[in-house]
Amino acid sequence: MKKISRRNFVKLTGLAVTGLAFGSACGMSAQADNSRSDTNMSGKVTAGTGGEKYIPYSERTGAESVVYFTRDLSAAGLVKIYDKISGVLSGKVAVKLHTGEPHGPNIIPRPWVKELFAERIPSATIIETNTYYGGGRDTTANHRKTLEVNGWTFAPVDITDEHGTVMLPVPGGKWFSEMSVGKSMLDYDSFLALTHFKGHMMGGFGGSNKNIGIGCADGRIGKKMIHTNNSKWDVVKEELMEKIAESTQATISHFAGKIAYVNVLRNMSVSCDCEGTSAAPVVTPDIGIVASLDILAADQASVDLVYALPEESHHALVERMETRHGLRQLSYMKEMGMGNDRYQLIDIDNGDAQITAAEAVKGISGGWKPDAFN
Repeated sequence: MKKISRRNFVKLTGLAVTGLAFGSACGMSAQADNSRSDTNMSGKVTAGTGGEKYIPYSERTGAESVVYFTRDLSAAGLVKIYDKISGVLSGKVAVKLHTGEPHGPNIIPRPWVKELFAERIPSATIIETNTYYGGGRDTTANHRKTLEVNGWTFAPVDITDEHGTVMLPVPGGKWFSEMSVGKSMLDYDSFLALTHFKGHMMGGFGGSNKNIGIGCADGRIGKKMIHTNNSKWDVVKEELMEKIAESTQATISHFAGKIAYVNVLRNMSVSCDCEGTSAAPVVTPDIGIVASLDILAADQASVDLVYALPEESHHALVERMETRHGLRQLSYMKEMGMGNDRYQLIDIDNGDAQITAAEAVKGISGGWKPDAFN
């Protein structure tokens, strides 16, 4: 392990804050560029390829960002890692998290979020949107009932599409030139993506990209734009990953320089929190929490940590990522200039030493073990 110098820390953090929102040539690797196919011979937009292929760190090119890591899966750990990226958050802070279907078993523990709000962001607001599918959050009235059932009562919750919708531009998009989001999201000055990292039935995995791209698109227009061409839910694999990323681009471009990302790698079912009590049992062991000012680096580091687990420990989640071609989320974000897939992983449990993903998960083996919140 090695220490990151203050000079490099300032340089890398500054890069993450200022250089990622609208694209950069250094953020496009040869292998990512080769996977992209914008149009066919007839001029029709087509999806790229390679979403089932994991690209090892050694094969990536381009600049590095900073990603912080802690093994401390607790309220204290969440507060500690939040402090590393909180400097860009000011004014009215929106906190986007997945509040879950009724009695959802795997969402981020409410006591952790409650303590974070109480100690660091007491005036922040949780933001959500209604869902495109039927269930406990498809209407504002149902959503409000589910929020109460799941214990999200310690802070205001703004269901942003309750107030209407607004179109935000998608810089560099090939599928969309703009995306429909909940109108009141624009009332906030800064944005924290507080994400439960896990699998996803269609996306392969759900990290910050999915939390924002699907979670900020409104329930009737934006989510339909992402999920539907001719029939409901007919957008899959690489096309779906690209459309999610373009939706995300709309939001992170709007909040450029005033947005941060935290992924909690705990209770990582292969199912999304949108499946609630029907989610597949958790088998992948818990890992920790990552945080960054670079959305791609945060999601890429989370994926790398899962891949760094022993094969018997990560098999189910890796299979879900690859069979859904979910890794296209990462390569397309890089093509879009949304961040870097190379990063310095900073171990805040050990004096901000720089470590590898393999070192971060050293000693983790076997299957999942429930904690006090299960």
